[in-house]
Amino acid sequence: MSIVPAAIAEDLAPTGTLRASINLGNPVLAQGTPAAPTGVTVDIARELGSRLGLPVELVCFDAARKSFEAMASGQADICFLAIEPVREAEVAFTAPYVVIEGVFVVPRDSAISSTADVDSDGVRVGVNEGSAYDLFLSRTLQHASAVRGEDGIDVFRDRGLEVAAGIKQPMVEFVSSHPEFRLIEGRFMEIRQALGTTRTRGPETVRFLRAFIEELKASGFVADALRRANQPDSIVAPPA
Repeated sequence: MSIVPAAIAEDLAPTGTLRASINLGNPVLAQGTPAAPTGVTVDIARELGSRLGLPVELVCFDAARKSFEAMASGQADICFLAIEPVREAEVAFTAPYVVIEGVFVVPRDSAISSTADVDSDGVRVGVNEGSAYDLFLSRTLQHASAVRGEDGIDVFRDRGLEVAAGIKQPMVEFVSSHPEFRLIEGRFMEIRQALGTTRTRGPETVRFLRAFIEELKASGFVADALRRANQPDSIVAPPA
């Protein structure tokens, strides 16, 4: 990448520090604690700060909804969220840097055997409130209903729901340690994780961020960061 104009750094981080909203609730993207976060989003945020010549502050949350709200309210300058139409009203996204699968879990003796079976009358789906799959299912389910909570698996179990929705990697881990549940084969959605900032930023700033993400994908930076975070099965998104 060529030398970054100072105007882009000033536009993106007017406080002089790049504040990155990190969602520790998504174990594919971030791990660790608020005091010591790690993961691909942390690596991308620090690399961006280095390119801009700015110190980086990692503002950590336990859910995508809170991470989004932090940036929308001015507590953060950038976020790492799934691209969703309802968010695009406020967020200027890059192309995705990683693609995650959304999957369903059901009780082992459930009659539900496919993702298509889920959208049936009387079926209740536990979701993390404000997550990408909550937003997706809220606009696509025609017969089933989403039941929201701080944790989709918890609300699924506590309320005896028919289905839980979530990110593939932690859902696979959950069923491996809870044999009374099983994973439904196949994904119900593709979750496209991207870097975003507010739509108040200038067009040159947004273009810079989009080119930055493309470079990190092409150079192997994203793949290496995923491997370091013990997420080697995660899929780096294709070029924009």
